[in-house]
Amino acid sequence: MRHLIVGGALLLVQAVTPALAAQTPEQVAAAALKAAPVWDGHNDVPEQLRDRRKDVLAGFDFADTANTGDAANKIPPMQTDLKRLRQGKVGAQFWSVFVPASLTEPQAVQATLEQIDTIRRLVALYPRDMQLALTADDAAKAMKAGRIASLIGMEGGHSIGGSLGVLRQMYALGARYMTLTHVKNNAWADSGTDAPAHNGLTPFGKDVVREMNRLGMLVDLSHVSPKTMLDALAVSGAPVIFSHSDAMAISGHPRNVPDDVLDQVKVNGGVVMVNFFPNYISPALRERNAARSGEEARLKTLNLGSPDAVTAGLAAWDKANPAPVATLAQVADHIDHIARRIGVDHVGLGSDFDGGSIGLAGLEDVSKYPALFVELARRGYSQADLEKIASGNVMRALRGAEAYAAAHRADPPIESATQF
Repeated sequence: MRHLIVGGALLLVQAVTPALAAQTPEQVAAAALKAAPVWDGHNDVPEQLRDRRKDVLAGFDFADTANTGDAANKIPPMQTDLKRLRQGKVGAQFWSVFVPASLTEPQAVQATLEQIDTIRRLVALYPRDMQLALTADDAAKAMKAGRIASLIGMEGGHSIGGSLGVLRQMYALGARYMTLTHVKNNAWADSGTDAPAHNGLTPFGKDVVREMNRLGMLVDLSHVSPKTMLDALAVSGAPVIFSHSDAMAISGHPRNVPDDVLDQVKVNGGVVMVNFFPNYISPALRERNAARSGEEARLKTLNLGSPDAVTAGLAAWDKANPAPVATLAQVADHIDHIARRIGVDHVGLGSDFDGGSIGLAGLEDVSKYPALFVELARRGYSQADLEKIASGNVMRALRGAEAYAAAHRADPPIESATQF
């Protein structure tokens, strides 16, 4: 009898132990982020420093920016600071050196140089917390040392002024990706939010991609047209990234990535870093905003010379048509689609914090990444999957770009004629 009791107890323990040992989504997410801190593809702190402070860092406290808002002038507080980056388990960040597409090319070159200088000066002010990273190894060492690896990404090909010589100098100053366009076409590539002018990449645009490959600079296909995406993927011998884009199958915004392009990203070995910008995430919000634009145009046509009537009419429309709120769960839906279509090896995160990602419920600032990983763990993503999404995939892509450059070190620079 005693043996029966002991045996029964053992069976009971064996039955209960797996349940007790099962990790909660919170535990899975925490373990993943400890092993592989977040490497975010796109943050616009440099733009905020330019717009708010004209690139003057004296008196700026990056340790805590929660009180940087100006309610009277409808300026929200910044979404990024060292305190919240730590809370968000961020280990590496591509800081975007963005300049408007409305600038002339010479102006864009100067502004980009100034933005690179600003982020390098900011990193230098906080040596205990931040470390400039020029290679994947640099990023790995910084994260291991507990510092935030700080990399530079250029947003918009107008930043090189149509010169491969300028591209090479931007790389020498630390730029490790370039988004081929911004919201407008440039002289050699079509944007996703402008009328097509080149049918994708021009011959010079294809040389830009080749020279970026030769240097080891990641080709970033966020903002570009689907034809530009496909042209660049056909030319590139190294993995590409989308530094901040979503899935067009989930939300049809032209800033998002179509399925046929996703399929080529898998072939290329690239990474789509999912963006948190509400209008790209939520189909309902996009439809509502389109309807609002139509109503505004209607009111202006009906009330020529009466701007007050337009303002009042639009306010009444807004009250009757409140904007839907994009959510963290919808971000996870985009991640789900990309992972199911081409595999979890091709998914990353590119928040666009301090740029366009304002008003997303559950992902309000850089402290909130862990909540997204908990949601993904609830949906069945393993710790290994989450480590890839957090930083493993973008690390692999950057190492791939570096390996291609190393293999082509003997190739001569591609030359382009100067314009002046």
